[in-house]
Amino acid sequence: MRTLPKLLPDRSALFLDFDGTLADLAQRPDAVQIPPTLVALLNSLQERLDGALALITGRAREDLEPMLASPWPWPAAFEHGGVRLSYQGHATTARPEGLSRAIAAAQHLVERHGGLLLERKQTSMALHYRLAPSLETLCLSTMKRAVAGSPDLQLLHGKAVLEVKPTRVSKGSAIEAFMKEAPFAGRVPVFAGDDVTDEAGFAVVQRLGGECIKVGEGSTRARHRCPNPEALRTWLADSLLTTHNTEP
Repeated sequence: MRTLPKLLPDRSALFLDFDGTLADLAQRPDAVQIPPTLVALLNSLQERLDGALALITGRAREDLEPMLASPWPWPAAFEHGGVRLSYQGHATTARPEGLSRAIAAAQHLVERHGGLLLERKQTSMALHYRLAPSLETLCLSTMKRAVAGSPDLQLLHGKAVLEVKPTRVSKGSAIEAFMKEAPFAGRVPVFAGDDVTDEAGFAVVQRLGGECIKVGEGSTRARHRCPNPEALRTWLADSLLTTHNTEP
């Protein structure tokens, strides 16, 4: 596996995960700290790429807007692609059958055990056990039973989190949809992510001839890696500055 590419290509379509990629992970999702220069960096990258930048995240839009920007300024796929906001501002939503049952099972765990946190979203849910790692096996078995027999639901096991989302959507399908639309179409996709939920995006991007960056440790199909979000942010900023400095 190679380190980061030397520069971000000018004709890139840039896709970025949020937690663990742009921002460091925290014990709770609402405790994530936003670097003070992050919003300006994203705006500058979007301008340089003629709009071809999108966030691809498991977060709900309602969670990220208070932390980053309101009204929301960038194309994005929220909830692993269950909610997608195009460059033109059009939103699409896919709520799966059986989600309420999965949410009820997770809520039952939260009420009985301390240290668990449930995120309810429009098209998905996330059960966090970072503060109670000894409950991982119980949480996993409970959520497996909750989605059993529901073909519209997929259970994902991430970093101290179990997420239930629509089977027919993923970060990969969201990126593929963006790549068929302006201003992303005809560009080389570049996607950075840190978790198992990003692997579907890596598969699509590399099939389309693009480049993928794994942030942090762990097995991956991505061809590039960097150690942490700070290193990725530095690379993005350096790519922006280097390109601007070399323009006539």
